[in-house]
Amino acid sequence: MRFLIGTALRLRRIPSKWNLSFCSSASCRRFHHLEQSQSEFDMGDAGEKFEEYTIVQEGEAEILLHSGNRVFYNKTQVNNRDMSIAILRTFISKCKEEHATKFSRKAHLASKMPEGTPPGPISEESNIVQDEEPQEDCEMKLNQSLYEMETILRESHKTIASKEKEELKAPKVLEALAASGLRSIRYAREIDELGQIVALDCDKVCIEACKRNVQFNGSVASSKVEAHLADARVYMLTHPKEFDVVDLDPYGSPSVFLDSAIQTVVDGGLLMCTATDLAVLCGGNAAVCYSKYGSYPLKGKYCHEMALRILLACIETHANRHKRYIVPILSVHMDFYIRVFVRIFTSANEVKNTPLRLSYVYQCIGCDSFHLQSLGRTSIKNNSVKHAPGFGPVVPQECSNCGKKFNMGGPIWSAPIHDQEWVASMLANVKAMKDRYPAYEKISAVLTTVLEELPDVPLFVSLHNLCTTLKCTPPPAAMLRSAVINAGYRISGSHVNPLALKTDAPMDVIWDIMRCWVNNHPVKTRPANQPGTVILSKEPTLRANFAQAVTASWKTQAEKVRRFVPNPERNWGPKIRGGRQIKSKHASTLGQMSVNGLVSHERRNGPQLVALETDERHEHIGHKGDEPDSKRERDL
Repeated sequence: MRFLIGTALRLRRIPSKWNLSFCSSASCRRFHHLEQSQSEFDMGDAGEKFEEYTIVQEGEAEILLHSGNRVFYNKTQVNNRDMSIAILRTFISKCKEEHATKFSRKAHLASKMPEGTPPGPISEESNIVQDEEPQEDCEMKLNQSLYEMETILRESHKTIASKEKEELKAPKVLEALAASGLRSIRYAREIDELGQIVALDCDKVCIEACKRNVQFNGSVASSKVEAHLADARVYMLTHPKEFDVVDLDPYGSPSVFLDSAIQTVVDGGLLMCTATDLAVLCGGNAAVCYSKYGSYPLKGKYCHEMALRILLACIETHANRHKRYIVPILSVHMDFYIRVFVRIFTSANEVKNTPLRLSYVYQCIGCDSFHLQSLGRTSIKNNSVKHAPGFGPVVPQECSNCGKKFNMGGPIWSAPIHDQEWVASMLANVKAMKDRYPAYEKISAVLTTVLEELPDVPLFVSLHNLCTTLKCTPPPAAMLRSAVINAGYRISGSHVNPLALKTDAPMDVIWDIMRCWVNNHPVKTRPANQPGTVILSKEPTLRANFAQAVTASWKTQAEKVRRFVPNPERNWGPKIRGGRQIKSKHASTLGQMSVNGLVSHERRNGPQLVALETDERHEHIGHKGDEPDSKRERDL
């Protein structure tokens, strides 16, 4: 059954349950435009009513959301979408700078060529003439021909340079898993310099909802966003190197999309990828993690940062198969997911350096000390760089601190996971346009904390974890940081964990500092076989200096900037996957009030048509029969 929005407005049949706070002046103008154009929306199956849709606003976009949870929408992902918009704006400005630099270099080369002067004398090899012609006339003709050729070449250089300058087109974006289309609509309405945006989904209901929402958002969204019913993997494989930006935000693991996504990004393009299966990436099921990402996770306090590095290593290995490599721009852990932004480049020679950026991790099962071992190394021989496997192992069979065995994890990405220059540009842009970011406080806090991280130090130690091992009272964080700095090492925090200490100091130095602290703050006697007892039984070789260091305080503390923002409301987390029936057992996820409202709505209007739980929608990662990634997903 079809309904006209304009007819509904003229008859004043707007449902009372709609939140009138969304009816801003912009919304009213959009309704008026829809009424004038007599736009017709397909509201789905016969018997459905327009009253079953509510208007959800985020940023400058508004979508019609069905009360039956037919299309997945997660309010929590506003942080994800805001961060993506911020990095897209920075990406556009960086592309302009790179293009201008490239054009100026070519223009400089073209200007070096002589203009208006004939070329110098020709060589004797080319001074071959026929006997009947004078030698001077032949040489003059050759010089004139060479002059004309150089003039043509110079003009062609100028033409090519000017043509390249004009060929800087607006970036083309692909959202591989669109669902309601909210992300694509926000891109279209809030980023003016973006070009075409292609929104894909393999579920017909999602594509219908996406097209309806695109039309609902007016001419700007309609002119930029195209919605297609297609399998994202097949579509990306059949459009190689076509999109400047590819956005992957699946419900679960992105691993099955990575190979095709790598191939559809242009050289120098941007890949934005989300993974929500943190139970797998953080060590809940190591076998599944290896099957999906080709890496073993470890259960440490740094597990969320290790999850980021596992995902980056997985993307890099997929890129290497196509003679491509990645350059991470930003990698963050927020809420219940991780999100990475990487640029894709093509260079068979640079791919050889990939083993230098990957490492295995050895973690002690007793004291949680960790050590990294690079997969590769380089050596210079006869003025050429030779690549070889890395030396190892870097640790003995037993931990030198507590005597326990090591677990081995990885490989992980051990190179920097952020580009500090990009992050600084993003933060400046976010602060300058704070009114246009609904999640300004969250993303500005994350970017500020990322700027303080040591970019070349993988993983971190936790202050409370160190003290738990030794069974001692924890020292003030500033005091421990001062001891590390006074010992001649660097230290910083991490956006992943408020108690994280990211430092280039070896674990032996960290334990020596803790031994010195315990000597001044004695602990109770513990059994001799415990790791903490073994560590404290050794005398420290380094005498820690706990005097206050100038750089021991975070810059954000002096500026009174919040580094970790609490959740804005209760039940702030992953929502029920689209197509699932909302029941009372989901109260812990959605909140009791939300569940009661949905159940009472179903009692008034009858049960809603719900998609099958094992269909081929992208929330199920594109495959039937995939095992759930966590207990929560099995219970659902």
